[in-house]
Amino acid sequence: MKFPVIILMIAALLSAAGCADKTDYNGAAGEGLPVESFTVDIMSDNLTYPAYVAAPAQPGGEIDGEGKMAVYPGIAMIHSFNGLEPGYRDLADRLAASGYVVIAPEWQTFERAPLDGVVEGLLMASAAYLMDRDDVDGTRLGLTGFCAGGRYTMLFLPQMDEFRSGVAWYGFPYSGGFNDEAHPADLIDDLDAPILIIHGTKDVPSPISGIYEYTIALDAAGKYFELKVYQGEPHGFMITGGERSESFAALDAEEEMARFFDRTLKG
Repeated sequence: MKFPVIILMIAALLSAAGCADKTDYNGAAGEGLPVESFTVDIMSDNLTYPAYVAAPAQPGGEIDGEGKMAVYPGIAMIHSFNGLEPGYRDLADRLAASGYVVIAPEWQTFERAPLDGVVEGLLMASAAYLMDRDDVDGTRLGLTGFCAGGRYTMLFLPQMDEFRSGVAWYGFPYSGGFNDEAHPADLIDDLDAPILIIHGTKDVPSPISGIYEYTIALDAAGKYFELKVYQGEPHGFMITGGERSESFAALDAEEEMARFFDRTLKG
């Protein structure tokens, strides 16, 4: 029966919770850790891709006073079609400050519109990088992506067991991508990980009606999802002019992502 799902979607459209301020955000856990960031090389299909990495600059605290150091969850971040703009590095740093090790590979290094398999291979290499780090718990990896990266999140979360949860920002569930390949909506039955979908009602490239259709299909298949819709927001509202937006919707959505990852990766 679809009526409860529709009611939930309407509630999402109407939700608002005051104003957010940049200085209030340290991630849902409120840790505010010092961060170190740098670029590494990731090998995939005999090609070398640069990837931005942001991580807490100090190891986790002792576990039960036994001298064993805690490790952090990891997140792979997939930038939009516009490349790894400064705003994505900023987002990675802020996630790292709240207790995550984040890697953002530059998937357009060799082709502006690569085949899905190329991006999948790079994500697998990125996950392997995270799992090889001493400060990462390889069983607690998340995936997030924006625009084309949102489609990749919807597409690969059902296919890659490495990732425990995902956040898709204004993705394309019924698109075959640049090369007319698989549609994420066709892989719903394979989705086992929880997914948060963030979208705006004024998204022209990816109309909100398609997101509602996708979430109704997720619900019918018994798949766990969360949906946060921002009234009046266009496609790409998180990054404006290459920088991380500080609008209410952007800051609120950033906190929604942090809380979701805290629940699914730190819980």
